[in-house]
Amino acid sequence: MVLKWTPPRPVERRLHEAGLRGDRHAQLQVLAAEELFIGQARHEVDAEPDLIRWPAVVDPATGGLCRPLLTRGMLPPWRPDWVFHEVTLAWVADFRWTEAGQWLAVNSGTPAAVHLPASSRDRDVWRRYYAENARSAPKRLSALHTGPLYGPLAFGLACGGHLAVTNGVPWNEVGTVYRAYGTQRRVLREAWGITGHDGWQERVGALLARSDSPPEPEFALRVRTRLVESLGKPPTAELWRETAAATLRDRGAPAPVVKEMEDLVRRITRYEARFRADGLLSDDGRVTSVCAYDYGRAPSVARWGLAARFCTPHQAECAIVRAGALSRTAYRSWEDFSAGYVLGRVLRFDEEEYGRYYDDALSSHRLLVQDEGSPWRHLPWS
Repeated sequence: MVLKWTPPRPVERRLHEAGLRGDRHAQLQVLAAEELFIGQARHEVDAEPDLIRWPAVVDPATGGLCRPLLTRGMLPPWRPDWVFHEVTLAWVADFRWTEAGQWLAVNSGTPAAVHLPASSRDRDVWRRYYAENARSAPKRLSALHTGPLYGPLAFGLACGGHLAVTNGVPWNEVGTVYRAYGTQRRVLREAWGITGHDGWQERVGALLARSDSPPEPEFALRVRTRLVESLGKPPTAELWRETAAATLRDRGAPAPVVKEMEDLVRRITRYEARFRADGLLSDDGRVTSVCAYDYGRAPSVARWGLAARFCTPHQAECAIVRAGALSRTAYRSWEDFSAGYVLGRVLRFDEEEYGRYYDDALSSHRLLVQDEGSPWRHLPWS
């Protein structure tokens, strides 16, 4: 089927094609598996965060009374005063539909529009579709065809690819929603201690200055880099450990700190061996820096701040572009960058359990390296 309209995502393409066929079954299958969004004035959400106001409106496309929803690809441009709740088809079915003859209007007025009657019997069908189709989906890499695909902004966004894959959002979106407004503000408050613009700016600055992560791993890797430069080849693990320990002793570090550094070098050695076995590193590869863990999170924190209305699009984009530029100076390739990101993450959280922190990062790495649509495949590193 040839389309005259370019859908922003495959989701909107499937809705459009199903609409052309008059295939309500296919439309419901798509909607049941997707995130759906309800817009509301920001001042109302700020006043009553737990209340979703979803009034019925006259649908200009049909002239009937409807309740409007949007899929992610059809969200409007970012506005400081208009935000979105994320809901599911099951939530929509359970909503109190008080007026008779109402319709559900998804993406109304667009080629991906879906109009569904909302009687009690219809809503029972929606619940069934949701139960059958809203299963936990495997990780996937997605993009907006309307988002940046080339240039410095796209490169910076691609540096945030690990978290985009983990969170199931398009890698190249800088706009209205990352997570829903209320959810995003809660996550920033509880996980990052960010409650406003100043806190957001401070945290992004720390990430770009690579001062958000512990300094010890970077110190250990710098010691090895100097040994490589002086020896002309990688040092043995024993020489690396002894040199790092001796350097700290020469600087007057207490014995417990020296021992922690020796243990850290051993941990890095073991992680790198696992990385080689899993394809994160080549057979003779090694991690040169873990600053990618800070640089790689900065684009996501920038996007989160935008979704939470803690910054403007210009401020977010400047931080994202800066993260990409810094990453380019610190690494030689996407693969090197990714290995540094993963090592920084697991050293901070994994404790050599090779659990979800490692598994999530590894699966994201593989998608970003192997997927034909990955920005890492079409954006040159240098």
